[in-house]
Amino acid sequence: MDLAPRPAAGSPLRATWAEVDLDRLRHNVRVLRARLAPPAALMAVVKADAYGHGAVAVARAALEAGAAWLGVALLEEGIALRRAGIACPVLVLGWTPPERAADVVAADLDQAVTAPGDAAVLAAAGRAAGRRARIHAKLDTGMGRLGWPVPDTAACDRAALDLARIAALPGAELAGVFTHFAGADDADLEGARLQVARFRGVLDRLAERGVRPRFRHAANTAALLRLPDAHFDLCRPGIGLYGYVPSPHVPDPGLLPVLSWRTRVAFVKDLRAGDAVSYNGTYVAQGPERVATLPVGYADGLRRGLSGLGAALVGQGRAPIRGRVCMDQIVVSVEGCGPVAPGDPAVLIGEQGGHRQWAQDMGDLLGTISYEVLCGISPRVPRVYAGDGAPDAARAGRP
Repeated sequence: MDLAPRPAAGSPLRATWAEVDLDRLRHNVRVLRARLAPPAALMAVVKADAYGHGAVAVARAALEAGAAWLGVALLEEGIALRRAGIACPVLVLGWTPPERAADVVAADLDQAVTAPGDAAVLAAAGRAAGRRARIHAKLDTGMGRLGWPVPDTAACDRAALDLARIAALPGAELAGVFTHFAGADDADLEGARLQVARFRGVLDRLAERGVRPRFRHAANTAALLRLPDAHFDLCRPGIGLYGYVPSPHVPDPGLLPVLSWRTRVAFVKDLRAGDAVSYNGTYVAQGPERVATLPVGYADGLRRGLSGLGAALVGQGRAPIRGRVCMDQIVVSVEGCGPVAPGDPAVLIGEQGGHRQWAQDMGDLLGTISYEVLCGISPRVPRVYAGDGAPDAARAGRP
């Protein structure tokens, strides 16, 4: 039985949603590509569902704007892109269990390896499928997580020997060698430059053995924008695609935030002096105050740590959060926001009424980074796409 009218086509079914502007995404890809040092191409990193933006839609827009590769963290993420009909080169940057090697080959994915044994398993899967598994060997030049550690000359020699042996495996192709920066967004780039030197050391020793992988890559967003000597054959921007630089030390080349997080006012009431708000009464009105309830909470990814700290944009003003963030709702003060009624729009990330707040602003309040804020927006928040097929333009201006 139909109990209520359906929303208009393209409208979110929930009163809380995230709007992803694909024109802005395309703009960011083009801005970053313009900074590449030849012959480098761009790998758009779309892991973690494109940092919460939606991997398939973002991948397609990034490829339209000139990205040549896609990067994911998990085998399952790569398979999802293939199932969506995306045929470009896709690199799985994270570790894949050896028992899934045949799935890597079947999906025609490039796979990072961090040890000789993993390479041997992939090569066997390639032979079984009658093709060559494409391997990218990861060097740990200073990140300290995964890969061949190369802190000195002897370690570089050992890594080069291992990689040369991998290149000779039947059923495998050593398609790439790569590393990852630990601090290319630091004020001091000495550590990043040391990582580049270590990386080059292994590449030079590989070349002496007659092994020259087609793709050498190291640069994330920060290194793309600050270290042209680290561009090599591919650059792998992540956060820059979505409109943010990773730290204040990284110059912003004109990136535009891609995601806005929106909701609607559910309820408005007037408090009296002494009235408490939300769980445990942590906020008590000191006098008459108008508040609004918004249907969004920590189950949607609005962190409980924003209780008493964060704000929404409501009407013509900023509406501070009063009391605790709940699982599904928050209460905000709408004093000074002008007339506010149920159904009115409110913004958690984005622009409204001459005010703006972006994911990094929310991250600053939480003592974290824009990446975590964006990735933390729950799957139960619908993603609504704007700008696909429209002219590439920064319609809302710079943040």
